[in-house]
Amino acid sequence: MNNDLIVELDPPRIEHRSGFLIAGLGERFTFETNHGIPRLWQKFGPCIGQIPGQQGSVTYGVCCRSDAAGSFEYIAGVEVSGFADIPANFSRLQLPAQKYVVFSHRDHISSIRNTVYTIWNQWLPGSQYQHAERPDFERYDEDFDPQTGVGLVEIWVPIK
Repeated sequence: MNNDLIVELDPPRIEHRSGFLIAGLGERFTFETNHGIPRLWQKFGPCIGQIPGQQGSVTYGVCCRSDAAGSFEYIAGVEVSGFADIPANFSRLQLPAQKYVVFSHRDHISSIRNTVYTIWNQWLPGSQYQHAERPDFERYDEDFDPQTGVGLVEIWVPIK
């Protein structure tokens, strides 16, 4: 564990979320290469509000489809009502109903990496919960300003 990356976390809350569909642009990353995620959001930004079946204005950063080498797909996306008219270059993901532990990240978005590191390397191992081996996601609502990188971001981790 790298103690330089550990930050103080606000107390999390437990939520049960019904299943939902995500569509957006996806790329593969590792913890070491995730500095490329902001570029993915820059590519996705102009699509927001133009996606067929988009549900609301909340955006999601979903970590899914991980492999044994430590890479994962990160999807910058939105909730959609269905996949029928989604552009061919978009990734699609169905998230099942799930119990989550939800963390708040209130600092600049550039430090979210430290919050995520602390969740996975300190909070989760020291808790009564186990990761449910399903996608986790960041939730960006109207309180987050993508221009300044400031505002509330929620990090939803599936638990059992």
